[in-house]
Amino acid sequence: MTLIDANVILRFLIGDNEEMLAIAKQEIESGEAYTLPSILAEVVYVLHGHYEVERSVVRDSLSHLLDQVSVEHPNVIIAALNYYADRNVDFVDGMLAARAHLLGEKILSFDKKLNRLIDE
Repeated sequence: MTLIDANVILRFLIGDNEEMLAIAKQEIESGEAYTLPSILAEVVYVLHGHYEVERSVVRDSLSHLLDQVSVEHPNVIIAALNYYADRNVDFVDGMLAARAHLLGEKILSFDKKLNRLIDE
């Protein structure tokens, strides 16, 4: 298994560098790639903040990526992406809410919007 970072995922999704795209594509399509939730958070931030990709497109792109790349608790990531796109919350807040709902974790936060999402 190969841990891939945000730059590999971004080159794969954006395709702005042919050489890097080929390497990223080969690794991702091998079925041997995995990543971390924190790396996905960086990808979301860069796609939306720098490349101005719409939230729904970010969700759809990363959801499709997770068909090929392993990550811990993929159901939490998918739920977080849905919160991010559909509820207009930060991706990390979406992950916290998803962990509370799907994994039963107790989350302590002073963020009122996040707490409302957790309490639903």
